[in-house]
Amino acid sequence: MDSVLLIVVVGAVAAGFVQGLSGFGFGMVAMSFWAWSLEPRLAAVLTVCGALTGQLVAAASARRGFDRVRLLPFVLGGLAGIPLGVAVLPRLDMDAFKLVLGTLLVLWCPAMLMAKQLPRISRGGRVADVLVGLAGGVMGGLGGFTGVLPTLWCTLRGFDKDVQRAIIQNFNLAMLIVTFGTYLATGLITREALPLLAIVVPAMLVPTLLGAKLYHGISEARFRQIVLGMLTLSGVAMLVASAPKVLGLLGDV
Repeated sequence: MDSVLLIVVVGAVAAGFVQGLSGFGFGMVAMSFWAWSLEPRLAAVLTVCGALTGQLVAAASARRGFDRVRLLPFVLGGLAGIPLGVAVLPRLDMDAFKLVLGTLLVLWCPAMLMAKQLPRISRGGRVADVLVGLAGGVMGGLGGFTGVLPTLWCTLRGFDKDVQRAIIQNFNLAMLIVTFGTYLATGLITREALPLLAIVVPAMLVPTLLGAKLYHGISEARFRQIVLGMLTLSGVAMLVASAPKVLGLLGDV
């Protein structure tokens, strides 16, 4: 049990710092630690609670770039997607899901990092933003992965770092509030989770504030490198955690 508590604390500290720095990523970083030792539904509950706490802290410490008009399509799509993700969660093979998502991140993000000039997507308008928000909402319902696709999308849109962070941060905040409320209403938050929730929240507070403070001193180019690098490492962690299990099941067939 002591080793589990240590993993929970280390995961919360690392994920809190990353979220404070970038405005997203708590779920991906935390899951890279917790997926090894926690039951998937418990890990999802801890991730959503920790990510929500971090977004509340980060939202109070970094407010530049907020644009309600740009944010609204993402939020509307996300609100429609959350119930779908929550409904699918009990039936989903999380290892297969992480294998697919990890593969996407590992292939796409390094290609964007190595490109001399990132591609820019200007088409699709608000309809495309709604669809990306919908996908983010579904992934949020599955365990707090709300920021993955919207972050990639904002990067391809070419938003500056303050605008991108404001969109992702406030989108995640809205999605996580609804997701956490849905978890409460559907009974996914059990008594077993409460002691660990009481550990996660205080463990991540200081690292989140440190990450948010560091954010203000980095350049546009460095911010994009950090975001894409984090997404790549998260993809690697997902593959390492899920690939052996999925391949083992395929070998048994």
